[in-house]
Amino acid sequence: MPLDDHGTERPTCVQCGFIAYQNPAPAVGVILEKKGAVVLVRRRYEPQVGFWGLPAGFMEYGEAPEETAAREAFEETGLRIEVERLHGAYRGGGPGGPRILLLVYRAHIAGGRLRPGDDADEVGWFGLTAMPDLAFRSHHRALREYHRALRRGEGIPPRR
Repeated sequence: MPLDDHGTERPTCVQCGFIAYQNPAPAVGVILEKKGAVVLVRRRYEPQVGFWGLPAGFMEYGEAPEETAAREAFEETGLRIEVERLHGAYRGGGPGGPRILLLVYRAHIAGGRLRPGDDADEVGWFGLTAMPDLAFRSHHRALREYHRALRRGEGIPPRR
């Protein structure tokens, strides 16, 4: 594979010089917390079918990350949310799958009824110290950091 101007190997057309950058796909997840428990969904489809994770999914073209958060939360949990703030950004994906940049937001529930939807088999509340088997390291890391933030008193302030 040829080297680009910065010395990095990248797929490059030998005839025209076009460089095929392999950028990560943006995805968005949501932390919905109430009294020390968070909403998780059990995956209906591969990858990691049967494992649990945050309500999350890929951004659609022209969609803002906060819009993706609200859409995915509703599609997977039946809950309408209000995004509060960005919690963090995490590297995801791996061998055999797309590389992902996961943006995780903290949000409040604004309405709806908790129910599995879309690509979730089941949805439920789980204590931060009693997590089921999580599908992705990025979700595990985000929840671990969120739990630490709560212990430091940095959770989402109660709604007025």
